[in-house]
Amino acid sequence: MGKCLFLDLDGTLLRDDKTLSPANYLAIRGALSRGHRAVITTGRPLKSALLQAQALDLTGPGCYVIAMNGGIVWDCAGGRELYRRSMAWDDLYALFDEANRRGVFLQTYDDRDVIVEARNDGETVRRYCAPIQMDYRVVDDVRRDLTVPPVKAMAIDFSHRAPVEELECWVHREMAGRLDCFFSCQYYLEIVPAGQNKGTAVEAMCARLGVPLRDAVAVGDAANDIPMLRAAGVGVAMANASPEVRSAADAVTLRDNNHDGVAEVVERFLG
Repeated sequence: MGKCLFLDLDGTLLRDDKTLSPANYLAIRGALSRGHRAVITTGRPLKSALLQAQALDLTGPGCYVIAMNGGIVWDCAGGRELYRRSMAWDDLYALFDEANRRGVFLQTYDDRDVIVEARNDGETVRRYCAPIQMDYRVVDDVRRDLTVPPVKAMAIDFSHRAPVEELECWVHREMAGRLDCFFSCQYYLEIVPAGQNKGTAVEAMCARLGVPLRDAVAVGDAANDIPMLRAAGVGVAMANASPEVRSAADAVTLRDNNHDGVAEVVERFLG
């Protein structure tokens, strides 16, 4: 039985310009041809992750997507959702109330769009959506205008991190056991149901596929990748990863995301 390769997208599989290098492409195709599996494992919404899977030609047998930091699992070949975990309505409402009180930008998602309330319609949401090929929709009030509970929310500030860090502290203090949060980059605070992360998704995916965790190889660069690096049998940090991610990993690549680092991982651990 082949191994399972869990791949973060931004800063890991993709170069900084959001393209896939030819060497990374050939390495992954080679791994699939040898019976291994490739699982895009990202904080991105499912719609964006699936667009990326199509662009990367990772839609056939053995290809899967874990989106929303573990909130949704998708079988690319079967074209079907395998798992979803949503936020509780009361938790979402409390989060929006607190973000609004603090003046912190907050967005959430449905299956088609990024969702913002009217006060957050502006440059921040447009800057977030453009690189991930998502549209956004403005609603007057999430209490009234959302009909399906979302999988996650995100606080963003491209200029000042402190207000978002203060919201992070509030989530840890006031919503413990209900919500978790973590930074996926210096600007983005991901907020999810308690216990939801890339690590629990790796464990669940391996169990579903019958792959021992020792045969899971996970690759990432950011703080939200740490749980999956620790869950997998081999957790690999990219050369461009932050120090905390490197310290959590079993190995660190010599090449970064702009210079075929994932191809190096495949060569070393999925030969």
